[in-house]
Amino acid sequence: MNSADQTAIESFIDNLWMERGLSDNTLNAYRTDLQGLARWLTEKEHISLLDADRQQLLAYLSSRVQQGARPRTTARLISSMRRFYQYWVREKRLTADPSDKIEAPKLGRSLPHALTEAEVVALLSAPDTNQTLGIRDRAMLELMYATGLRVSELVGLKLTEINQRQGVLRTQGKGSKERLVPMGEEAAYWLARYQEEVRPELLKGMAHETLFVTRRKAAMTRQAFWYLIKRYAQQAGIRKPLSPHTIRHCFATHLLNHGADLRAVQMLLGHSDLSTTQIYTHVAKERLKNIHAQHHPRG
Repeated sequence: MNSADQTAIESFIDNLWMERGLSDNTLNAYRTDLQGLARWLTEKEHISLLDADRQQLLAYLSSRVQQGARPRTTARLISSMRRFYQYWVREKRLTADPSDKIEAPKLGRSLPHALTEAEVVALLSAPDTNQTLGIRDRAMLELMYATGLRVSELVGLKLTEINQRQGVLRTQGKGSKERLVPMGEEAAYWLARYQEEVRPELLKGMAHETLFVTRRKAAMTRQAFWYLIKRYAQQAGIRKPLSPHTIRHCFATHLLNHGADLRAVQMLLGHSDLSTTQIYTHVAKERLKNIHAQHHPRG
């Protein structure tokens, strides 16, 4: 990949950040997709990103599929290409978008995996709360289940965003949109214990704006917390597929199972589009169908 390609990619990424306020993870995904395309075009076609035509882009996608890329990955690559080339058409660097009319593979909408309420209780109870880090981990798990925060939102919480007296927290989600979320009594209890008993011991007098910290006096990372979830799930005997969003999915699904209003769940999750939240109604319906099949004599 040549320096001109790298400059073009970074200019596009900067524009995405300024216009849409996308997260670092999303911006890095665009960067990775475009850098992979640029390297392939340089090595195989001996051209730069902005000189590629439709056939060359199709050849790249074909090569990725032959290497085992899944439909969802291919769809994401096409989306990255489109945004990139449309940006340079708007900037008048290109007269036409070479990715135009390249069709993305049709994707069935997969239902998120949610644990049962009993499994969630087992997961939340897995940390050893006789240990310092066990109290911290219990507070994080309880808070995530009580609020439906994304992992990135949870580990990014600052002390100033917690209001224990009112029992709410303020978080900044995708697109830098702020929302207030109630914590619930159980999460508030474990959070208070963490703040009073554990956090001062971990920081040893050092100031830190981030709520959840490690023994190294640093903010908890997404990767480290995801590792903790997997470890505690194993301890709890949970064998279902997990993702970093599993507890968030449980939050939404269990609320709907207990009769919560869909629009209220949308606001709590920070979804800008109600259709994104509606997938959880399908999860709830699937669970009802499974219960009927297992327990009804004519199921």
